[in-house]
Amino acid sequence: MDDPLLQQWIARADALLSRLEAWMPVVPPAPDWSAAVAWRWCRRGNAGWLQAVTRPHAVQLADLRDIDEQKRRVTENTRQFVQGHPANNVLLTGARGTGKSSLIKAQLTEFSGQGLRMIEMEKAHLVDLPAVMEQIAGRPERFILFCDDLSFEDGESDYKALKTVLDGSLMAPSEQVLVYATSNRRHLMPEYFSENRETRHADGEVHPGESVEEKIALSDRFGLWVTFYPFDQDAYLAIAAHWVESLGGKVSDAESFRLEALQWALLRGSRSGRSAWHFARDWVGRHHLPFAS
Repeated sequence: MDDPLLQQWIARADALLSRLEAWMPVVPPAPDWSAAVAWRWCRRGNAGWLQAVTRPHAVQLADLRDIDEQKRRVTENTRQFVQGHPANNVLLTGARGTGKSSLIKAQLTEFSGQGLRMIEMEKAHLVDLPAVMEQIAGRPERFILFCDDLSFEDGESDYKALKTVLDGSLMAPSEQVLVYATSNRRHLMPEYFSENRETRHADGEVHPGESVEEKIALSDRFGLWVTFYPFDQDAYLAIAAHWVESLGGKVSDAESFRLEALQWALLRGSRSGRSAWHFARDWVGRHHLPFAS
């Protein structure tokens, strides 16, 4: 055992076994459906499983301001779904920080008591959608597959699995599953000016080229499109004031609060709801310090 060469071979064999074990099939744990209302799809090697999210982000619909029409459309669609009526897959697009993801999370808060469950899927795991569908098949609950900040680059093929689940398979779409996705891109894929050259005219009609048609085909499979727009100054200030109140703060000097909030937005380059939330946390935190004026 003192042979240096033998020791070297043993060390190399151990390293090789360790690398092989990382790729060995993992037996995924069976989900305990009573443990949570939210789940996250995880992968290790070639195996995937549903991991319970024991502390989901409990967003309240009432806290989402200045997106009343978007709230109405998405919430009505979800209500139809949980009550067993026809409903659509939903694509939420538009300006960043305007509440797209929060609105989806708020659906779970609103309807989990009526049997709604949510499964978060990363873009890299979309190829596992058939496995996810298999695990939830036959369950009495209603499931939303949540894909946040979804977009694809040229050459990526993961979107094909999503197209199949949405509406592109020989199998009938599942009545117990909907896909809710957010994106800053309306068509989920990059669009280039050069693609306009593929457009042709025939008998007075405009026919987009194949590249454009392929990109539209994915977003077109979402039955409900909901667009979010940038907030104006008054909306941004109202949202910031609402979050200050929700966090236990109190605005005693309205003008000072206004100036600080606008300066925060200027430094961030955005008057979004997310910026208002971040400012409110900073403002309340500072004003609760003993030395704060």
